[in-house]
Amino acid sequence: MPVAKGSTIDPARTRAAILEAATAVLYERGLDGIGVAELCTRIGVSKETLYRHFGTKEGLVEAMLRQRSERVVQWLAAAAAAAGDDPRDQLAAVFDALQQWYDDPVFRGCAMLNAAAQHHVETVRAITARHLDRYLELLTGIAERAGATDPQVLGRQLLMLVEGATVVAAHHGGAGAGEHARHAALTLLSAAS
Repeated sequence: MPVAKGSTIDPARTRAAILEAATAVLYERGLDGIGVAELCTRIGVSKETLYRHFGTKEGLVEAMLRQRSERVVQWLAAAAAAAGDDPRDQLAAVFDALQQWYDDPVFRGCAMLNAAAQHHVETVRAITARHLDRYLELLTGIAERAGATDPQVLGRQLLMLVEGATVVAAHHGGAGAGEHARHAALTLLSAAS
């Protein structure tokens, strides 16, 4: 990330650029599928620059996971909100958004679950648990608005459908995974309300 002559370096912008570039590479290759030297070459920064902004590769991984979690949770919450006030429409919108993700050629599964499975580090597992908690909050909120008898149980069941569909899409093909999970989720919602 060369700096043009006469311009100044903005550390926040540099950090954001590294994070954006590294996110794509780490998602494609896996957290342990690329070393620091190759990662730096691929994203066009020196090791010194990477370490200055993130301390270690672990620091970069943690920042990447936190940012990705924030982005994904906001994206799904926005999809649900855009669907209107009907909880059935909100739930359908979540699964429709997921299907769009599954259909993306660069889809490689849930980065959080991939990270937790590949990288047995407590911080990564904690970030993943928080990510799943945020999904659970979204889904439990939809269950509550639908008048579910036990919204916490239904929210957890819906979370299992979300993550199950994501695993199936990543490892068994994405075609229809979101639609099938959507149908199951709406059936669960109807039965629980």
